[in-house]
Amino acid sequence: MTTSPQITHVSWGRMEVEGLEPGKDFKLYPGGGRAWDWSETGTRHEPGIQPADVRELLDHGCTVIVLSRGMELRLLTMPETLRQLEEAGIEVHVEETTVAVNLYNELARSAAVGGLFHSTC
Repeated sequence: MTTSPQITHVSWGRMEVEGLEPGKDFKLYPGGGRAWDWSETGTRHEPGIQPADVRELLDHGCTVIVLSRGMELRLLTMPETLRQLEEAGIEVHVEETTVAVNLYNELARSAAVGGLFHSTC
């Protein structure tokens, strides 16, 4: 099984991930990840994470997905996104960022986990 990279540090506006340059927001999946650039899909805090934002995670074979809500829980997730993941049979967790990071790191030891992580509000 290809493992997902561990998140080694998270603080306001900064994350460090194994094998990647430090950054603010990340898309992570089995075998790697990259910076999460919200402008690619026009994502905003409201209405939140869109189906297009999670497509890449599905394309990388994730069976579990962790979605972070930001440090102040300002990032929402569109109902359509949750419906898409449910219909695909994906186990989904939506948590505050530090909780999401800990859960993701734990799941990465034994599951094909992916995640979207927002390190500010």
